[in-house]
Amino acid sequence: MVKLEGIDGARLRAALSEVETAKGAKRLMVALAYKDGVDVDVLTARYGIPQSTVYYWLDRFEERGLEDALEDDHRPGRPPKLTDEQRAAVETWLSDPPEGAERWTADRLRRRISEEFGVEYSAAHVGREFLT
Repeated sequence: MVKLEGIDGARLRAALSEVETAKGAKRLMVALAYKDGVDVDVLTARYGIPQSTVYYWLDRFEERGLEDALEDDHRPGRPPKLTDEQRAAVETWLSDPPEGAERWTADRLRRRISEEFGVEYSAAHVGREFLT
């Protein structure tokens, strides 16, 4: 099955030069490579994504158009535990390593968040959320 027949490669390249998110850029790169004849199996290995995801992204380009295909739909989830102001404070902490240390570790930052804001996170969550 051939996908993206109705989507111009030049338009995809132009969108890639203007896209503002890494997720959108990755989707456009996959679409461009596919348009250039790269096999889906190669794309899954190259980008580390499942084959079903590649096909899902290509279908989104065909069904929703370029703009809507670049980002996921908003899905409500659990509200954040930290307020915007608290998150900003955490970001500020990250620019200055803790006393006696070269850098923040997930566990050290988890403890500081708990002490300052009374919010409990796992070290793994803190690492994913703030240190990547």
